[in-house]
Amino acid sequence: MNLQKINYQKELDRILAECQAEAKVPRLFLHSCCAPCSSACLEALKDVFKVTVFYYNPNITPETEYIKRVKELKRFIREVGYENDVTFVEGTYDPQVFFDMAKGMEDLPERGLRCYHCYALRMEEAAKKAAETGADYFTTTLSISPHKNAQWINEIGEKLADQYGVKHLPSDFKKKGGYLRSIALSEEYHLYRQNYCGCVFSKKNPDL
Repeated sequence: MNLQKINYQKELDRILAECQAEAKVPRLFLHSCCAPCSSACLEALKDVFKVTVFYYNPNITPETEYIKRVKELKRFIREVGYENDVTFVEGTYDPQVFFDMAKGMEDLPERGLRCYHCYALRMEEAAKKAAETGADYFTTTLSISPHKNAQWINEIGEKLADQYGVKHLPSDFKKKGGYLRSIALSEEYHLYRQNYCGCVFSKKNPDL
């Protein structure tokens, strides 16, 4: 399959429309990177899927930053009124997992191969958990960021779907005003918007 030609957001819209037309409520395991990115994604998905938000980000350092982002995501889910509809699951926080993955790639530029493998690390854990819990789909909020490569994210997702036997929900959440909506929701709920992706390498390049 030539993933290059796929309009991922159009594919997502098609699946959403099919689910609504058939009155289906599939279970979705949604990997979340932070509250701001999750805000618009949850708004778009919560009425179609039974969503489990999976917070798994061993890339984030220091631990105080990790804890701050977890608390902010929980606060958003609570304050926006999603608590009865959205389940929150926190993965294991072990930064050494990320550093082991990044070994030999420490000097690569941001948005390069190290980032590709970081996407894959987090998405694979989501795919595993989705399969274990019997979810119908898994996906990630990562594609809402204009700094993240949606083609890579969806390519990884398709490979993991084949590997773990759970469908990947295609997306490019930044499209159709998704990224702008995340900014608006962040302002409305006074969400903490970090200026680096999370790892020590991205912290050297703020806003990437």
